[in-house]
Amino acid sequence: MALTEDPSEKQLEVHRPHTAAAGLEGVAVSMKRGVSQMGLNRTARTLAVINQPEGFDCPGCAWPEEAPGERKRIEFCENGVKAVAEEATTDRCGPEFFAEHSLDDLAGRTDYWLGQQGRLTTPMVKHPGDTHYSPIGWDAAFDLIGSELGALDSPDQAAFYTSGRTANETAFAYQLFVRSLGTNNLPDCSNMCHEATGVALIDAIGLGKGSVRLRDFAKADVIVLVGQNPGTNHPRMLGTLEDAKANGARIITINPLPEAGLLRFKNPQRAKGVAGRGTALSDLHLPIRIGADLALFQLWNRWLLDLEESRGGVFDRSFIDAHTHGYDELID
Repeated sequence: MALTEDPSEKQLEVHRPHTAAAGLEGVAVSMKRGVSQMGLNRTARTLAVINQPEGFDCPGCAWPEEAPGERKRIEFCENGVKAVAEEATTDRCGPEFFAEHSLDDLAGRTDYWLGQQGRLTTPMVKHPGDTHYSPIGWDAAFDLIGSELGALDSPDQAAFYTSGRTANETAFAYQLFVRSLGTNNLPDCSNMCHEATGVALIDAIGLGKGSVRLRDFAKADVIVLVGQNPGTNHPRMLGTLEDAKANGARIITINPLPEAGLLRFKNPQRAKGVAGRGTALSDLHLPIRIGADLALFQLWNRWLLDLEESRGGVFDRSFIDAHTHGYDELID
């Protein structure tokens, strides 16, 4: 059932921080949210194919899956269920909702509340001077959009912003429409979140995103997690970290927050995650102050340089000479 009011501070509960993530509690919360928004039948049918070759990619986060044939039958987390439930909800948000709520009213609501109102049932439009959205027929909506796009001197004058949480199938159809129009102006939330990262990485390694593959975690001796909250943002990473620990990896976490997911993972697909204490993940947690990342990395570089100068063999000079530039300037 759609929310009628925003959650208030009075509904918040203050308690001791959790020291483990997931477990049976996570399963219970997932099922409760799924059934309450999608119903039992739709929940069962949807979760059976999420992140499966015959199904669809979860819109909850960008954590990858194993190759087809190597995946578990359950390849989703609590966050994924919540994201899918909001998309596949049986709640509907019709013209009567927008007649009741003005633009000023909607602007004062939280994103969570807006998302919980359900799926739109008809196109809506705001005409100049209107205080409310009004319903518009599909033909009229397409005519209005077409007239605006057709009036442009060039398709490149239009930008087609979309959410990074858009399902793959929807995103494919959307970009096909935009490219058919004649432009590739397709920004999304990653441009706001990761544009600086992409520019820096291209300068540093020639690639605008991480070069690590999922299978690399299983072979890693040390994994350093900087500013990540996997238990909150992408819990499926916890399973990968648990497997890496089983293979002997040591995990260093750098985060002002000792997030539960970084401390211990109760994997609900394994016996010790259901009946036991789960798996301790972080071997070393560095609770640095916010903004101290650069100082920490400079300290590490200085420490490694001291070791290199005192005993040698710390830096891989053959790799540095073959694949990097600017080493001497950095050392100086």
